[in-house]
Amino acid sequence: MSMTDLLKAEEIKKALDAFAAETFDPKKFFEMVGLKAMTAENVKRVFKVLDVDGSGFIEEEELKYVLKGFSQEGRDLTDDETRAFLKAADKDGDGKIGIDEFEVLVHE
Repeated sequence: MSMTDLLKAEEIKKALDAFAAETFDPKKFFEMVGLKAMTAENVKRVFKVLDVDGSGFIEEEELKYVLKGFSQEGRDLTDDETRAFLKAADKDGDGKIGIDEFEVLVHE
């Protein structure tokens, strides 16, 4: 399954363009691509696309490349952006983002 099976390509492009030179804000990005308006079940489908290694978690190394999960044109997150994203989503403090933590962050 690809991200464009779940989200509109034009909304992904618009959101990626908005954060091309601006500091990445995951909540604002999720709203722009239409994730916030999706059901919890569909948000979890998006998570599974972003969980590249299929571990059930998005680890810090995967998080750095999360925008590429939406489109190959996506940029890498900076180390500061990656840490801020992880801190915002990692509610149990285990150093990675689980599927439920991801869904909570999207719908906050």
